[in-house]
Amino acid sequence: MLNRNFIPTTLFAALLAIACGAQAQSPAAAPGPSSPAKKELIAKILVLQQPGIEAVARNLVEQPAAQMMQAAGAALRTQVPADKREATAALINADLKKYADEAVPLARDRAVKLAPSTIGAVLDEKMTEDELKQVLAIMESAAFNKYQKLQPDMQQALTARLVTETRPLIEPKIKALDQSVGRRLGIEAPAAAPAARTASK
Repeated sequence: MLNRNFIPTTLFAALLAIACGAQAQSPAAAPGPSSPAKKELIAKILVLQQPGIEAVARNLVEQPAAQMMQAAGAALRTQVPADKREATAALINADLKKYADEAVPLARDRAVKLAPSTIGAVLDEKMTEDELKQVLAIMESAAFNKYQKLQPDMQQALTARLVTETRPLIEPKIKALDQSVGRRLGIEAPAAAPAARTASK
């Protein structure tokens, strides 16, 4: 579950703007050799992109924990007595928090250290100094920063509408999948209650 504020949003939007401008002007120049000026531009871009880089590391570490939590939730309902579920859930939550508190900083710091030799190397190889200047100008512009801050609102608006409009289409498919998996595992769906059977006649 990678964070969508990473390079595919910031630099992609910037590069798209550059590409459109280049098509209207002249063929793109070859990236050319590296230089101290070019490396300085890349370093500035990486500083501006650091929150996204850190978010990628955090999501990478949190994803297995989230999957584990889903599995634990299912086990709690089926394997732990009802009177012990709340206490067990609290202990599991504490374990997950301890894992996140220890693992996230490790991955975050490593990602920041790796950025110059990975992201920076790609930018150095593929982009010209002039293109990097244009990217930096876009990333530093007030309008682009405002656009970036609006991303959570835009995502929330889309998600809410998408859930509303696709629920009637998706829920039957989820139910069918659940029944199919249950049959393959030899787990039969519970019999309908008498009232439900009567109502269906």
